[in-house]
This record gives sequence, structure tokens and C-alpha cells, in this order.
Amino acid sequence: MTAPLLEISNISKRFGGLAALSNVSAEVHRGEIVGLIGPNGAGKTTLFSTLVGLHRPTSGAIRLNGRDLVGLKPHKIAAAGMVKTFQNIALFLDSTVLDNVLTGGLMRHSVEEARILARQCLERVGIDHIAGKLARDLSFPERARVEVARALCTEPEILLLDEAMAALNHVEMDEFLSLLRDLRDEGLTLVVVEHHMRAIMSLCERIVVLNFGQLIATGTPQEISRNPAVVQAYLGRSAETGAH
Repeated sequence: MTAPLLEISNISKRFGGLAALSNVSAEVHRGEIVGLIGPNGAGKTTLFSTLVGLHRPTSGAIRLNGRDLVGLKPHKIAAAGMVKTFQNIALFLDSTVLDNVLTGGLMRHSVEEARILARQCLERVGIDHIAGKLARDLSFPERARVEVARALCTEPEILLLDEAMAALNHVEMDEFLSLLRDLRDEGLTLVVVEHHMRAIMSLCERIVVLNFGQLIATGTPQEISRNPAVVQAYLGRSAETGAH
């Protein structure tokens, strides 16, 4: 197997006396869609924030394409090819959709170049028809796609999605899952935090499970749904039944 695109080695993160992450290790290979699950407070968002430089790990290593990222600022990690979307979508409400998205392209391009790229990213996620709409007037499904388009405008190799489907209904979720599969088929690597088990089980090739900041399982959706430690900690009953 080729070397991993993203390598997480024994990452720990403490906030005072609280161990939010304890010796977490995982790999993500190019072209994969990997799920990250666990109960509330398991450390999922902390791990994402640590990967993109919003938190500095207390110990451990993070490598993207073999390059050590620990200690780099978030914009440097984004320039290296890894970005995340945010659970609480934060758009510039008084700006248009196009202007929100082009901000992602300013890291590598001039304003005019970023505007061209932003239009391409809006088309890529299927919302180019609302480019002139103000962000404050968007529905939640539209906001979720704008957030993804803005992340794509940074031209990442790997995209971390933090509960991007949280407020979507079943139809909207299916459309969003189709979008993510299309992005993967275009060459993007994805790591997805999501509480909707139906989405995770249908989307991901592999799933990583955290509980109390510790890695408790890694495997295929089928393996994870039958793992006793995962069922006890999180699923409650087999994910194949559609629980959660």
C-alpha cells in the first residue's frame, strides 16, 4: 500500500487537567472517505481542530504528504492542502455567496483569479445559480454547500467535514452524500464527522471511533457496526438497523 496522505501518530491534547485526546493514531490514504464517530465529548472536533492547527497537540505528530504539520499556523496547514468546515457555519452574512466563497481562493490567487475559481467551486457543488444571493438569505442546506465550496476554493488535497449534514432532512442528506462521492471521484480525500449513522455507514470505506479521547476501533462499516466496544460506547445497537 502507498504511504498515507495523512498520518496521525500518538496525538494527545490536554486542556489543563482534562485529557481531550490520548495517544490517538490513524491513517488516511489518498482517495478515501473516512468517517470519524463517537459520542458527544469523545474528542472528534478537538482532533479536527488539532489537525488544522487551531489547537497545538500536547504530544504526537501529524504529517501530510510526509510533512510535519505540528506547530504550523492554520493558514500554513491550509496552504499545505488540509482544511476543515465548521460545525457552526460562519459565513459573512452581508456578503454574497460568491464573495464568501472567493475568500478561500485568496490564499493562492489574486481577487480576480479567486473570483473565477469561486464560480467553478459553486458550480462544482451545484449552487452556481445563487452566486449573487446574500448569505443571510440562504437556507441551511445552501449554507452547508457554500461552506464546502469555500473550503474547495482553497484547493485542498484533504477536506475535513465537521457535521456538515447536521440539520439536513433525508432527501437533502442523500443529495449531500452524492455530492461528497462526486468530490471523492474527482480526487478529493475526505474525513467526515457525522452523527447520522445511516450517512456514515453508506458513505465511508473506513470508520475511526473515539470515546473519551481514546481510539477504540478502526474498521469497515460492517466491522464497526458489530464491534462490541463500539456498540457499548456509542451505537447502542447494530448500526445496520439504522439507529441514530
